Amino acid sequence: MARLQGSSEGLAYGPTVNRLIDEFAKLPGIGRKTAERLTHHVLSCNRDEALALAEAIREVKERVRPCRNCYFLTEEEVCAICADPRRNKRVVCVVEQPKDVIALEASGAFDGVYHVLQGRISPLDGIGPEDLTIDALLERVRRDEVQEIVMATNPTVEGDGTALYISNLLSEEPVKITRLARGIASGSVLEFANKDMLADALRCRQQF
Repeated sequence: MARLQGSSEGLAYGPTVNRLIDEFAKLPGIGRKTAERLTHHVLSCNRDEALALAEAIREVKERVRPCRNCYFLTEEEVCAICADPRRNKRVVCVVEQPKDVIALEASGAFDGVYHVLQGRISPLDGIGPEDLTIDALLERVRRDEVQEIVMATNPTVEGDGTALYISNLLSEEPVKITRLARGIASGSVLEFANKDMLADALRCRQQF
């Protein structure tokens, strides 16, 4: 493999390498230097390893889709949680993102099902209720005769605002609305909470 030019001022990698660096730099939490290191790894590993990464990305984009019931990630029409007959379909835990489902499932304290909003209301970011799966949640509550909605949006300004908005929409429905106990610090996110903290928050959920 030809020797790469460095990244110091006055030197350039060339358009192909720069494109890969630019794509890596778009990933969350990845700065330019880390993007360069990842690019160098791809260039230095063998062809099969690099193409395996590309194939994994292609497959996940082609095969993974939102569950038609809860919008969690699945390769089937319905995710494994919704399809599990042991889950209590009358209790629905509302979360912002699929990664929040993973965090809550790790606690082992919840036997209901989930609904993934695919975000949270954030006017500053141009995200309104119509951009989320709120309408599908309302339809699901009525169709499945849901008895309890557990608000598990992140305890941030946007997360709490989203939970309040949904609870107002459900105020006329015969459903109990609870929220996670505030053992989770305000301003934190679910994916970084440990499983014991999440288990306590689920068991001690409160009326919203």
